[in-house]
Amino acid sequence: MKATLDRKRILIFLALAFGIAWVGALVIYLTGGLAESPFAYLILTVFYMGAPTMAHILTRILTHEGWGNLYLRSHPRREWPYWVAAWFAPGVLTIIGILAFFVIFPQYYDADLNTMKQALKAQAEMTGQPVPETDPWLIAISQTAMALILAPLLNAFVTFGEEFGWRAYLQPKLLPLGGRTTMLLMGIIWGVWHWPVIAMGHNYGLDYPGAPWGGMAMMVWFTLVIGTLFGWLTLRAGSVWPAVIGHGAINGIAALGALFVKGTPNPLLGPLPVGLIGSVGFAVVTLALFVWRGAFPTPSAASETNV
Repeated sequence: MKATLDRKRILIFLALAFGIAWVGALVIYLTGGLAESPFAYLILTVFYMGAPTMAHILTRILTHEGWGNLYLRSHPRREWPYWVAAWFAPGVLTIIGILAFFVIFPQYYDADLNTMKQALKAQAEMTGQPVPETDPWLIAISQTAMALILAPLLNAFVTFGEEFGWRAYLQPKLLPLGGRTTMLLMGIIWGVWHWPVIAMGHNYGLDYPGAPWGGMAMMVWFTLVIGTLFGWLTLRAGSVWPAVIGHGAINGIAALGALFVKGTPNPLLGPLPVGLIGSVGFAVVTLALFVWRGAFPTPSAASETNV
C-alpha cells in the first residue's frame, strides 16, 4: 500500500527545527554576531545543530506518534559498505574538489603553504614558544590523515543533532513524494535552514561579490549535493549512523583547501567544498544517484519499522 504524506507532523517538525535554530541565530546576532558573541560556539553546537533532533523528539511527543522508525538500529555486517563510504567518501570528494579548483585557478595555489606557516608563527607568538621547524607539508599531510581517519568519529556527537532530525525523521516523512523529489526538497530545506548563520558570515565570510545572498544560494546547492549522498546512505543502510559519520567527515576535512590558498579566491567557487567548483565531486555523485533509477527505495519499503 502506498504511504501517504503526513503533512501535520512535517509542518510541526519544520516549525520547531527552524524556530529553535533561528531563535538561536537571533541571540548570536544581538550579542555581537559570529565573531563577537560570547555565546556563538555554544549556541551553534548545541541549539542550532541540535535543533533538528529537538524537533524530532518534540514532534513525536506533541503528536503522540510513538517511537518507531527511529533509524537507530545498526547491522554492521550488512551495513559496513555504507559505513566505509560514509567514513572516507566525503574526504576523497573534498580533495577532488580542491584539485579541480586549483587546476582551473592555478594563480591561487600556494605550494609553499604560507598560510600554514603564518598560523604556526602566530601560535608560537601566543604561547611564547619558538616557531616549529617541521616541514609544513608534513603537518598538512598529517592533518589530512587525521581528518580522514578520526574526524568522522570525533564529530559524530555534534552531527547527530542534525542527522537524527533531517535524515531519520523528515526524510522518511517526505518519501511518499518519491526518492528524487525527497532529496531535492531535503537539500533545499536544509540549505535554507542555514541561512541566518550564512548571512552572518559562516562558511563564506562577508567580503565576496553578492554577499550574503550568493552564499545563501550556494549553501542550498551544497546541502543538496551532500544531502543526497547522506540521504542515500541512510536509506541503503536503513540507519542514520552512516549519515552521522559522513557529516562528521565533511566537517572535519572541509577547511583543508584553505591551507593551499594564496590571494583571495571567490569562496562561492572554492576551494572549499561549499563552493561550486569545490563541490564538484559531490555533484557528480549526486547526479549519478539521480540518474540511477534504483538508487532510492520505494516509499513503502522505506517506511518499514526501524527502531
